[in-house]
Amino acid sequence: MRTSRGPWGPGTVTVVASLAMGTSYPGIDPRVSIPAEIAGCFTEGSCVVLPVGNDGYMPANEEPLTIAVGETTVSALLLRPENPWATLVVAHGAGAGMEHPFLQGFASAMADEGVATLRFNFPYREAGRRFPDRPPLAIATWRAVMEAAAGLSDGGPLWASGKSFGGRMASMAVAEGMPAQGLVYLGYPLHAPGKPEKLRDEHLYGITEPMLFLQGSRDTFATPGILEKVVAGIGPTATLHWCEGGDHSFAVKGVKRSAAETGASLAPEVAAFMKASG
Repeated sequence: MRTSRGPWGPGTVTVVASLAMGTSYPGIDPRVSIPAEIAGCFTEGSCVVLPVGNDGYMPANEEPLTIAVGETTVSALLLRPENPWATLVVAHGAGAGMEHPFLQGFASAMADEGVATLRFNFPYREAGRRFPDRPPLAIATWRAVMEAAAGLSDGGPLWASGKSFGGRMASMAVAEGMPAQGLVYLGYPLHAPGKPEKLRDEHLYGITEPMLFLQGSRDTFATPGILEKVVAGIGPTATLHWCEGGDHSFAVKGVKRSAAETGASLAPEVAAFMKASG
């Protein structure tokens, strides 16, 4: 186990490439589609590039996608910088969707670090339901999105990450065999607030991929001493990085910054961990 504490700084965004609705391209997962309004794009290799300056069309920062999960579909957002060295799939937490400013800021800053991101909604969020999906459906969603991400990437490292519930479901999917280069937890929900006796850690000890736990020191979902013990029990593949004074949303008392800035502040540490882990 490695632990560290320290500040982070925000980043910026860049451009993405994607594919047109109802059109097939070599090397692209056929279950992935985007709105028909960009069907006039042209192909270059195995991806579609938005033309610059064609009737005012400029490359968008994010491309909306639709990914099939069994008999349903979920929305996703691809943010791809030029020549990304890795792709990070990002799941939202239980109380907010993929468009939450925290995740937008995080994805933008990861693009600045040279990492493509694919954010997605779980089916319950797509349907407008309040309560999260049960693990079997959430894990199936993770598998479908990771397969789609592999089809959209250039073959580089493919990582899984998530805020709270999303990260926990990613870890359960990997524990059940879902391929991933590694895992990044943006606030792991080790236990419900006030219930440290009921830990959500059993599956973590069998995961051999690199894992980064980014956690606020005031997070009521993870008592510091207990989380440190869990990470130590996982072994050298797990790293714990504390955000001093941060709560479950990484907000720090007395520090005025937006949710987008807070999310962006985590990107340098995540990118450094991904590079160091290969």
